[in-house]
Amino acid sequence: MHPTDKAARVAGAIYLSMALTAPWRLIYIPSTLFVHGNATATASNIAAHEWLFRLGIVGDLLTGTIVIFTVLALYQLFKGVNQNLAAVMVILGGLTVSPIYFVNTLNDAAALLFVRGADFLSAFGKPQRDALAMLFLRLHHHGVVANEIFWGLWLFPLALLVIRSGFLPRFLGFWLIINGFAYLITSFTGLLLPQYEQLVSNITFPALLGELAFMLWLVIKGAKVQAVPSVATA
Repeated sequence: MHPTDKAARVAGAIYLSMALTAPWRLIYIPSTLFVHGNATATASNIAAHEWLFRLGIVGDLLTGTIVIFTVLALYQLFKGVNQNLAAVMVILGGLTVSPIYFVNTLNDAAALLFVRGADFLSAFGKPQRDALAMLFLRLHHHGVVANEIFWGLWLFPLALLVIRSGFLPRFLGFWLIINGFAYLITSFTGLLLPQYEQLVSNITFPALLGELAFMLWLVIKGAKVQAVPSVATA
């Protein structure tokens, strides 16, 4: 196997592993445990399924860690294409994204403390604790909305590297650019017009499949590096 092809498949496998950890806290837990506008019901669900919620915290920690290894693996793959672009990709996709993942777990930890109602929180009544738990869950969501900016920005240098590489299809690069704009649009909608965030997210969802297509291509197809013709010697 050519070293570039091997690097592509390794990077794709690491990247694809995020598809197992990221949706857990991002999609599954909110849809399963959270009741929109009802702090009491949400707190009761978290208390009844505490281990499920704790797995969400672990999922965010794992995702933030996998992000670091993903951008480093992609840097190894693309540094020969353009080292400066590859470095920008690492900064936007790793050094900015991972810390937000790690810090955001504190919001979930705080929400869980209020839901459990530890002894030192006895000064707060049950409705107050439920409301405070919901507050920290909302803060977690705002952290995700802020992180979406960097989820979008890092895809632009990555897309340019794909387009210039010569060993990956150019259409994947253009799809990643569309994917990046979709993240930015969703994020800024959530920050400026939150009442339309879900609507915009539903509209832009198909564009977000660009990342999944890129991951699967790296794992399944790898990098098609043209062999250097051998030179006949006397």
